[in-house]
Amino acid sequence: MVMGSLRLEADLVVIGGGPGGYVAALRAADLGRDVTLIDERDQLGGVCLLEGCIPSKTLINAVELATAAKDAKRLGVTFDSLKIDPVKLRGHTDKTVKILSRGVSQLVKARGIDVIRARARFTGPRSITLEGGEVSGIDFRDCIIATGSRPRTLPWSDGSGVWTSREALVLPDTAPATLVVVGGGYIGLELGLVYAGLGSQVTVVEFDQRLLGGADPDLVEIMVKRVRKQLHAIQTDSKVVGVERSGDGFVLSIERGGELETLETERVLVSVGRVPNTDALGLDSAGIETDAMGCIPVDAQCRSEVRNIFAIGDVTAGPMLAHKASREGKVAAEAAAGHASAFDNRAIPAVVFTDPEIAWVGITEQEALAQGRAVKVGKFPLRALGRARTLGRTEGLVKVLADAETELVLGVGMVGPWVSEMIAEGSLALEMGATLEDLLVTIHPHPTISEAIMEAAEMAAGAGVHLPR
Repeated sequence: MVMGSLRLEADLVVIGGGPGGYVAALRAADLGRDVTLIDERDQLGGVCLLEGCIPSKTLINAVELATAAKDAKRLGVTFDSLKIDPVKLRGHTDKTVKILSRGVSQLVKARGIDVIRARARFTGPRSITLEGGEVSGIDFRDCIIATGSRPRTLPWSDGSGVWTSREALVLPDTAPATLVVVGGGYIGLELGLVYAGLGSQVTVVEFDQRLLGGADPDLVEIMVKRVRKQLHAIQTDSKVVGVERSGDGFVLSIERGGELETLETERVLVSVGRVPNTDALGLDSAGIETDAMGCIPVDAQCRSEVRNIFAIGDVTAGPMLAHKASREGKVAAEAAAGHASAFDNRAIPAVVFTDPEIAWVGITEQEALAQGRAVKVGKFPLRALGRARTLGRTEGLVKVLADAETELVLGVGMVGPWVSEMIAEGSLALEMGATLEDLLVTIHPHPTISEAIMEAAEMAAGAGVHLPR
């Protein structure tokens, strides 16, 4: 890395230009701070925009369109010569990313925020060095760390030529004939379904006994029932212990049921979680210690143990989600500007963009059982919903959990089409302290999928009319 010779002074430095960092920079500038944004990439937007959420959802949308077109045969609608062109799809994905990244850059420029392309490392609680640019370092008053995370690798995967999500999202001209996805979490499933839609024979290998361990089993089972038809195989309770190159492909060694078996494939995708980008920041020089997971401990204002340094997003504890990082970015910017702001949100929604989608917020049913918490649970299947019948998509379920005594809504979970767009109602219910009655007396438009939230609340309250008692 090249290091410049110019040293600057700054009011507020934001390290990282992702959905946490650039939002923090924009909010801080609006509050009157003189902001310098540091990011080592050529484009702003971070992992989410450049090699995560946005490109993956673009690919998922294309595959789901093709799947819907095939399924439309049941409705009497047929298409001839349906196919996906990976080259054109890759071009559309790249264009989408460029447009959105350019939009972020325009917002930053309009706020008068200085952007420096470089890699930052702390040399003290109020100073950093920069590598890769003309500026050698910056002395600052306050700093917000928003450096995000990277894919976790396995001991056998480093340097072996296997894919992480980063490589998988750069579509090859021809999809691999076979693909093994190591990891049955949301990223692995989403990308596995993308490649299955592109024509690959996809096998998912998961260490745990079931997929998506954080979601309620009844939601996951509905998704898996449909997904099994699209994937070649799902192997749970299986551990990949090694991989070797074999010609143009790979041979995996898998421990399963106390036995060792091998599996040949053209491509391997490792998706076993993410690691916070804190190890190369020189945090010890700033007086900051990370926890065992590499996360920076912060208070409700997103302050670290060093009062003038804040941390947000994937480098802090909690779910590694872009919308969490954005909210924390606003809190940190406001706190740094002297406002009484705090990350006191009760609800952080989670969404898995499989087909059907899964979404949940608040406490799950399995968490309530594990805690011995008395709850009322109302469930409403989409097969009893008019709109689902008109769509020909009746596989799905919406559930509402409430305190057994007060009927305060504690959690909402759902699986089905478009639930990624519906879960925000559950988040709002939790943030506002809504009760079952608040949900069930709220008039939902008919016929819509969203009616299932009202119906589930009615079932939890014992007032359901559209299912047998």
